[in-house]
Amino acid sequence: MFLAMNRFTVPLENAEAFEALWLGRDSRLHELPGFVEFNMLRGPEAEDGTRLYASHTVWESEADFRNGTTSEQFRAAHARAGDTRKLHAGSPQFEAFTSIQRKTPAG
Repeated sequence: MFLAMNRFTVPLENAEAFEALWLGRDSRLHELPGFVEFNMLRGPEAEDGTRLYASHTVWESEADFRNGTTSEQFRAAHARAGDTRKLHAGSPQFEAFTSIQRKTPAG
């Protein structure tokens, strides 16, 4: 498994609009080979008046993720990415992880 995350620092006054943007986004991730799951995560409020968010995708492999980033679906989903700059501070921070162990309720 391969996990890809982008972390966003969002001023609290933009949090509602930021969430609405993501919740209303037309995602076609399910069309991509190797895609397992997507989560948009809301973190805690910070003392500086911001909130942390993370977009979190799970893929069968890093190769599947890399192929997904060059797909038509990826380009379509990110076509308006520049529109969100006013909603979050700075650039998203990308993080990638390869799973070395996975446990599920089934064992």
